[in-house]
Amino acid sequence: MQFPKLLTAFALCATFATGAFASDADFKMVNKTGYQIDSVYISPAAASAWGSDVMGQDALADGAAVNITFPHGGSACKFDVKVKYKDGDTAEWGNVDLCQYETITLFWDGKQTRAVGE
Repeated sequence: MQFPKLLTAFALCATFATGAFASDADFKMVNKTGYQIDSVYISPAAASAWGSDVMGQDALADGAAVNITFPHGGSACKFDVKVKYKDGDTAEWGNVDLCQYETITLFWDGKQTRAVGE
């Protein structure tokens, strides 16, 4: 499996939902890539550092889901998102409005990781 080190597009299909989490920016991540995700990083949009893994568990197996809650300063909505796979490859998306989505599902299409938000 080879992922581009930086994916610039976050292909999201917007379906607005009510917040089921502690804040509007918290969400559920579903892994349908076919590969294990070891880490999830979220930082304010265009920040210079990622910070620590926010997944809250050791790994996210293919077909599994995890609720992602993270410190985000209350009303902030725009974030950069990065996932790291078991083999060390990563996928990144910038300036994502996480307040629009309750669930983000990741897919591997054979060339890149796609993300679909609901």
